[in-house]
Order: sequence, then C-alpha cells, then structure tokens
Amino acid sequence: MGVLRSPQLIHMKRTATIVLGGGALLAWLAGAATSNRAIAPPPIVQRTPIEMRGDELAREIARLQERLRPTSTPRQPGRNLFSFHAAAARGARMTPLVVAPAPAPVAPPPVVPALPSLKLAGIAEDEGPEGPVRTAIITGQGQLFLVKEGESVMLRYRVTKISADVVELIDLGDNSIRRLALR
Repeated sequence: MGVLRSPQLIHMKRTATIVLGGGALLAWLAGAATSNRAIAPPPIVQRTPIEMRGDELAREIARLQERLRPTSTPRQPGRNLFSFHAAAARGARMTPLVVAPAPAPVAPPPVVPALPSLKLAGIAEDEGPEGPVRTAIITGQGQLFLVKEGESVMLRYRVTKISADVVELIDLGDNSIRRLALR
C-alpha cells in the first residue's frame, strides 16, 4: 500500500504535470504569436513627377556645390590685378603696334516715329433717327477719348468708321489707316 501513495511518486506526478502544463502553455503562446500566413511583399511606391524633379534638382545642387570647391591651389607668383600692364623684359625689343584704319561711318537709318499706344476700350450705341449712332471709347497716353465718326483723336487721327467691334482711324500726317479692335 505504501507504493501507491508514496511522497516521491506524488512529487513526481506534480512535477510532470507542471512541466507538461507549462510546455503546453508555451506551445500555445508560441503558436498564437506566429502565423503560417505568407508575408505580403512591400508595396511598390510610385514616385510622382514632382518628387522625381525634386531629386533631380537635389543632385544638380550637389553637383554645382562640388564645382564650387577648388580642385587646385592658385599659383602664388601670378599676375598683379592692380597693375595695368606687366613691365617689359629688359633687353627685349618691342614690336610696333599696327593700327587698322577705322571703317567709314555708316549713315543711321531714318528714325520712324513710334505709333502712339491706342486701345479700343468699348463702343457705345444710341438709337438715332437714321439708325444707331455709335461712340468709340478709346484709351491712350493716359487719356480717355469718346469720339464719333468724323471727330479727332490726339490731333493726329480722325475717326472714319465705327462698326460693332472695330474703329477705323486715318492718320492725318500720311493718310495711313489704323484699325482698333475690341479684345
């Protein structure tokens, strides 16, 4: 009877139960911590054009900064920047300087006066007994001109025709025609 309930046997059963229970618990925790799923590959990051241009700019800046660093030391007995010319070597002969004749002056082209800057700002229209009477609104040289057909603009032009979107001016100096259109 003593064999079945011996303290050593109870102690071994208890130790075996604790070891097996602890091992089972560790196996369960290890199984929960790891998975058998395949790891997805990392996503491929597409670089936007602005990021690629930024990287290209950074490379260009680094290249230019590298060029700013001197690669060779300057020569010490170099030329004097504050003297007009170097002294001639003693005993050396100086060659005479040959001066080429100056070219004949060329007459400048005739000066053509620039056209004054005029812009058609708008066209107003009133009903008259013989049809619509139009008034052109012209801006130029800081002034505003409200003119009808036959009236002068800046004492240089005369209004010959006003249509729905174009004003025709005649230059009183050379009788050339200038058209201003609405934009």
